[in-house]
Amino acid sequence: MIMKFEFAKRADVFKEGIFSVLNDKKNQLEAKGRKIYNLSVGTPDFKPPKHVMEAAAKAAMDPDNYKYSLTEMPELVDAVISYYQKRFGVTITADEMMAVYGSQEGIAHIGLALVNPGDVILVPDPGYPIFEIGPFLCGAQVEKYPLYKENGFLPDFSDIPKETADKAKFMIVSYPLNPVCAVADDDFYNRLIAFAKAHDIIVIHDNAYSDIIFGGRVGKSFLCYEGAKDVGVEFYSLSKSFNLTGARISFVIGNREIISKFKMVRSQIDYGIFYPVQYAAAAALTGPLDGVKKQCDAYEARSRALCSGLRSIGWDVPDSEGTMFVWAPIPGNYQSSEKFVLDLMEKTGVICVPGTAFGKLGEGYVRFALVCDVDTIHEIVKVIGESGILTTFS
Repeated sequence: MIMKFEFAKRADVFKEGIFSVLNDKKNQLEAKGRKIYNLSVGTPDFKPPKHVMEAAAKAAMDPDNYKYSLTEMPELVDAVISYYQKRFGVTITADEMMAVYGSQEGIAHIGLALVNPGDVILVPDPGYPIFEIGPFLCGAQVEKYPLYKENGFLPDFSDIPKETADKAKFMIVSYPLNPVCAVADDDFYNRLIAFAKAHDIIVIHDNAYSDIIFGGRVGKSFLCYEGAKDVGVEFYSLSKSFNLTGARISFVIGNREIISKFKMVRSQIDYGIFYPVQYAAAAALTGPLDGVKKQCDAYEARSRALCSGLRSIGWDVPDSEGTMFVWAPIPGNYQSSEKFVLDLMEKTGVICVPGTAFGKLGEGYVRFALVCDVDTIHEIVKVIGESGILTTFS
């Protein structure tokens, strides 16, 4: 007898979608011997700093480091406290921080400590998918606030109905923002904090790209701003700044009441960060930061090469303000982001992500990841220019 399984209804929301289609298409093209330029996934091609890898390797040779860690090592706590003071000018205490297995996992789980089923949560559109998925898995009612090009992809708080704002439990914000590559100024954060206080909304700020900002600007922390700790917390990741994506190490920092409740929930579902990863993180945070600045400069060179290169062949792509991505409006001869992405793959071997993967308002855009060097980017621009895709109507 074959059993008939009944699965959770929440699982029906997740479909294979465009990423499965892109992967199948990639495999087909590779089977034909086509050259592929995969700019779809934001996995850094830079290497972790040598002293960070050495710290992890040394710790991995100690058998005692394979036990449950349960909590952060004192050395790591001190490193985070020192780093936030040195890097952002923000003073924090040990009870205002905790480590998590990457910002994505942390954002997915923090709702378990903050919301009850049916609570209203505000997330950006366009925005990184976990911003919506995390609250949804916690049973929240997800409401999206719009981000428009005309407003620099910053939220206009007047776009959020008062009744929705009054009901909202927390609001997820992230600048520099993946995928739209926008950066927020001081005035925005001050208005955000005032909005949160006016409506009793917790702010959750994802600060994954504060070290990848262009034009000579220096990325800040949400916690730099007066009143920030009163209303929320910030996720700071080592994935992109130090190329530790696979190590899965980030920190949630800010309001001690939120941290305390989140720690209690997390203590029920995991046993702490693997010690060698903690040693690596401490080495990253206490070591030299000149490599982080050089890497930012390299990302900026890649971004400028791609954006200016595409403009030179007739595709009007604005320069990015930050992140390791480029957010490009699709050429005027296309109406659908997904159709353009599939045609681009077929004609050039270049893979990017349709903006619809990031929300309804992502239609009309595609996202490129800056995961290859400038010479390869010049090659990509040449291939696109020679393909005729910018003049073929669809």
